[in-house]
Amino acid sequence: MQRRRICNIEVPAIGLGCMNLSHAYGTPPDAQAATALLQRAFDIGVRHFDTAALYGFGANERLVGKALRSLRNDIHLASKCGMTGVDGKRVIDGRPETLLKTLDEALQRLQTDHIDLYYLHRWDNNVPIEDSVGALSRMVESGKIGAIGLSEVSATTLRKAHAVHPIAAVQTEYSLWTRNAEIAVLDACRELGAAFVAFSPVARGFLAGSVKNPGNFADKDIRRQMPRFQSPHFDRNTQWLGDIAALAQEAGCSMAQLALAWLLAQGEYILPIPGTTSLAHLEENLGAASLRIDSDILRRAGELVNHNTVSGARYPAATQVEIDTEEF
Repeated sequence: MQRRRICNIEVPAIGLGCMNLSHAYGTPPDAQAATALLQRAFDIGVRHFDTAALYGFGANERLVGKALRSLRNDIHLASKCGMTGVDGKRVIDGRPETLLKTLDEALQRLQTDHIDLYYLHRWDNNVPIEDSVGALSRMVESGKIGAIGLSEVSATTLRKAHAVHPIAAVQTEYSLWTRNAEIAVLDACRELGAAFVAFSPVARGFLAGSVKNPGNFADKDIRRQMPRFQSPHFDRNTQWLGDIAALAQEAGCSMAQLALAWLLAQGEYILPIPGTTSLAHLEENLGAASLRIDSDILRRAGELVNHNTVSGARYPAATQVEIDTEEF
């Protein structure tokens, strides 16, 4: 597998987003199956594991901590603060005292004395970014975290934060069908020497061809509320999906692998973290980092799927106002 740098260490290019194992897409797998997937990921080369206090309101950190405890010295562990569950509800809170409390709770759940990369999950616009990053910088000084990351921020916010303390990574949705990072954040990361960690790199399953009927989503599946999976946008987006399937066939790979290969080709500082509950999909995703796909096929994929051809916003309006990223 290709290797890339994050937090001044080298890891395999494709990591694992662990959210799916506890959160967001309906009923998660049981602990035994989830543990088996995490350990299988390590066995086949994953070293970059990404979780958050929000996922399952702490359950995901507990799962990752228990499953990977014996492997802790051999992995790059990332988690997030600033968005947690409080009394069963999602709350964004970037106050320094809240971030410090969340870290101590995370360390206990993860069964470790430090987290390699700790992100501010969302910028709380009631708190200056400088104050939140200041708290994170004190975590670095104490040795409880190795580096600071930001999630879903604009280039302007990134630069403000970086002036307080170096930002090692920015994590934002990025894929063929979500190109907001191309407006300014990718350039800012390149300029500042920050890695860019791409979540939902196969468009929450859509670019894998696995979403046939959104009406079949589980009741608690977050995609039910996302405009791109609703009428009329879903039908419009399926109109070009067959062309992507044909391109993948031409390339001799799966649709998901084509989407991941396109993302890897956008820059050496980009690290995708696809998530899955399926062992077969896990192995399929990791296989993308070993493919050599003709640049013309990747170019055509980018022309077929982009912000001009995708229909619908990526988040519902109530969620979008919480996001700091630039919008087309």
